[in-house]
Amino acid sequence: MLKKPKHYYSWTTLIGTVIASISFFLIIFLFLLSLFIEQGSQYTGLVIFIVLPAFFVFGLLMIPLGMHLKRRKEKKENIDREHRFPIVNLNDPGQRWVIFFVTISTFVFLILSILGGYEAIHYTESNEFCGTLCHTVMNPEYATYHKSAHARVQCVECHVGSGAEWYIKSKFSGMYQVYSILFDKYPTPIPTPLHNLRPASETCEQCHWPEKFYDQKYAIHKHYIADEENTEWDIHMLMKTNNEHRVDGFQGGIHWHINSDVKIEYAPLSHERDTILVVKYTNLKNNEITIFVDDSVPVNQSQLDTLVFRKMDCLDCHNRPSHNFKPPRLFFDDAITEGKIPQSLPDIKVAAMDILKNEYPSIDSANKAIEMGINEYYEFMYEEIYDTNRKVIDDVVVSIQELYAANIFPEMKARWTAYPNHLGHIESNGCYRCHNGQFKSEKGDVISSDCKLCHSIMAQGTPGNIEYAKDGVPLDFVHPINIKGKWERIKCSDCHDNLYE
Repeated sequence: MLKKPKHYYSWTTLIGTVIASISFFLIIFLFLLSLFIEQGSQYTGLVIFIVLPAFFVFGLLMIPLGMHLKRRKEKKENIDREHRFPIVNLNDPGQRWVIFFVTISTFVFLILSILGGYEAIHYTESNEFCGTLCHTVMNPEYATYHKSAHARVQCVECHVGSGAEWYIKSKFSGMYQVYSILFDKYPTPIPTPLHNLRPASETCEQCHWPEKFYDQKYAIHKHYIADEENTEWDIHMLMKTNNEHRVDGFQGGIHWHINSDVKIEYAPLSHERDTILVVKYTNLKNNEITIFVDDSVPVNQSQLDTLVFRKMDCLDCHNRPSHNFKPPRLFFDDAITEGKIPQSLPDIKVAAMDILKNEYPSIDSANKAIEMGINEYYEFMYEEIYDTNRKVIDDVVVSIQELYAANIFPEMKARWTAYPNHLGHIESNGCYRCHNGQFKSEKGDVISSDCKLCHSIMAQGTPGNIEYAKDGVPLDFVHPINIKGKWERIKCSDCHDNLYE
């Protein structure tokens, strides 16, 4: 019979054997259980493929460590023990069965280790792992991701992409993130943009390749004015994602910026890239370079030589493709359109916006402020409605609380002001970072601020009184509220980052 080495019999070795054995059987049991039970905790995969295997390996390492420690102890105590390798005799039926069992066990262990390693890698790349493991930190991104157009796209497809190089980079980056979370070193809110993110040409363009951007898009937006009637204001816009005719290629339109015949670069003044100092346009057909400088911030040649330029790509405009934190103006309008908030309840947008524009330390305090604010408003302003329609008001309170929780995350200070969406120019400068009429070249060329470069208004107004474009001639914008042409003299964001209409 093949006997264990005498050094095997030590507490360290025995404890390691017990830990490894229990971990191994738990891995098998939980794995088989997960095959038959579809729903489970978000931590099931973490336990099966990471935590338990770590204990299993730890137990295995304790076995030789215990044997080594016991041998050292016997040597110090001058215990003379003959150390010999065990004699293997395959003619002995007992040894034959032991060797057969060890061989089969080793083979099974290797197979399971390979499968476990694959599953561990697969799990660490899952949306569940990315979004729920560090719930407080990643909850804002995970919640907004599920409402985005990319809700069926795996996180790693955008944040990592294919190939070993970026996979290794992401794991090294992840190690620092784990450290930050364990020792409470992470900032709130998490700063963006991510400067070590893979180029959009290697991620976004794997699905949205430039040649695909052909047709223009007709969009209808429903808004509601913050007045007593919550007046609906509709605007129909033709978004010029490309030329009027697809056969013209990328000669114009919004996506002209990624035309293969041109290269657009810019030098930002800040980490957030929300303020741009210089724009460099290169015509790749003749290699002609034109430099546009914001004339309100003059730059000399020596300063120009030290600037760090970034090549413009998809994410410079589509900077919130999967994690869009909508401002109250937008998510409240959407809720009225969906019927979650009754338009017939007078002043509901006025009452809600006065509450939602404030910052709160926690979701609980926000919920209390919403409940108290709505009830006090209607009790004071509309006493009859408050007395006879309490059920409606209670339902509205719950709906507003749900809207708040889906778009604003006070624990992480994640809100629309912290993460502005550059795909537009209402709440943030967005397009106006370059298209503000202030960027000029030495020849006198100006980067235009004409809104009709990107979109045309085809209809606007209140239901039943909508003005439509005639003969394809776009309408001039009419502000829903008469502000005496002020919108023509200042940027939209100068007002809308503080107001809510």
